[in-house]
Amino acid sequence: MREGTIFDPRCWYRPLTKEKTRFILASKTRVAVPMLAFMAVYGIVFVLIEHWNRLHYTIIHMAVDDLIPFCEIFIIPYVLWFAYVSLFTVYLLFRDETSYHRTCTFLAAGMAAFLLVSILFPNIHFLRPEVMPRDNIFTRMVGMIYAADTPTNLTPSIHVFNSLAVMEGVRHQKEGIFARKAARIPMYVLGILIVLSTMFIKQHSFSDVLIGIGLACVLHVLVYRFDFLFISPKRTKRVYRGALSQN
Repeated sequence: MREGTIFDPRCWYRPLTKEKTRFILASKTRVAVPMLAFMAVYGIVFVLIEHWNRLHYTIIHMAVDDLIPFCEIFIIPYVLWFAYVSLFTVYLLFRDETSYHRTCTFLAAGMAAFLLVSILFPNIHFLRPEVMPRDNIFTRMVGMIYAADTPTNLTPSIHVFNSLAVMEGVRHQKEGIFARKAARIPMYVLGILIVLSTMFIKQHSFSDVLIGIGLACVLHVLVYRFDFLFISPKRTKRVYRGALSQN
């Protein structure tokens, strides 16, 4: 290895030697640790809030909720949300660290706001059907979601907010797969279907969706207009200097 060289993370696969693989895994792990730590804390706090029996809940309901039919087929995009957010974040980690930090800041700030709202403003809705109108694999999947997630503390919708965070991340890609508009369209379509799914499977009120969109607009301004980041990508780039030869 020659001192003073800079490893370009966009070319980590050319050539992929054992030494380079070890360096990539170590450096990417360091970059990912803050978000992984946040997700661990978030998961613990979320579970505690879910099992916190409050005496008073504010009922979330809008008239438009009664006009939205229950449609179990939307459980498919609802479940795909987990891969939608996590895989795109991993993609950014290896492809574009600057966008990775922006997207993670976007996600973490919104999820932290959700926890704060849930603690200070306990809420509940009664939109779920008492009896499933049909018996099929999709209604059973919806039933599993209902069993795992109580109808409390649902605003703003994290499904909606995180999907918008991903769509914003996709929209700001200048290089790589999503630099092409044709590659962005499936991500936008799936993101919109995820947003709709929260209402069609009666997991969220239209109010939760609106508040999630409003929160995403605030984070858009902070992250993409004022460049607000939890961790500066400039610090992580220094790790590469003098670490690998480009040969």
